[in-house]
Amino acid sequence: MFELLLVCAYLLGSFSFAIILSRYYGNSDPRSQGSGNPGATNMLRVAGKRLAILTLLGDLSKGLLPILIASTLGFSERQQAWVGLAAVIGHLYPIYFKFRGGKGVATTAGMLLGLYPPAALLALAAWLLTFSLTRISSLAALASVPLCLPLLAWQQPYALLPVSVLSVLLVWRHRTNLKDLLAGKERRFKD
Repeated sequence: MFELLLVCAYLLGSFSFAIILSRYYGNSDPRSQGSGNPGATNMLRVAGKRLAILTLLGDLSKGLLPILIASTLGFSERQQAWVGLAAVIGHLYPIYFKFRGGKGVATTAGMLLGLYPPAALLALAAWLLTFSLTRISSLAALASVPLCLPLLAWQQPYALLPVSVLSVLLVWRHRTNLKDLLAGKERRFKD
């Protein structure tokens, strides 16, 4: 049953709200515009606030829903963490969209919210602070999740390994952003 839930979480994570909403509203594929990322930040750039908010909520729910289902079915907290990771991997590498997915930030936030809400609040606070100081979404994302690791190690050690794997994946998915950050070329949001 656990393995089936992992597969279902991956398949749910593979559902790209940015792409589906873009198609539904007659917009171009977000992977062909802006940053090329099918996530809320790029949707804000290329499709406006409304679709960005819907994408954010959809992606957040993809990380949260599998955790809630796993909890309801009586799976251990450790198993719930792996189920959440499977959902994020689905977002990063969606089977429905030729494995070209987003960066996983909102889906990770949903996962953290389901696993341990204080970690989600810490990640949100770190994201908001970093973004307000720099106006760079990718830097805020890169700062937020790794900051949760000491808290999880202290309070929820069962989630440390899956969230550590997730942190490595998020850094990997942001590798071009890291290059741009180091070169001083990363995009900033205007006020």
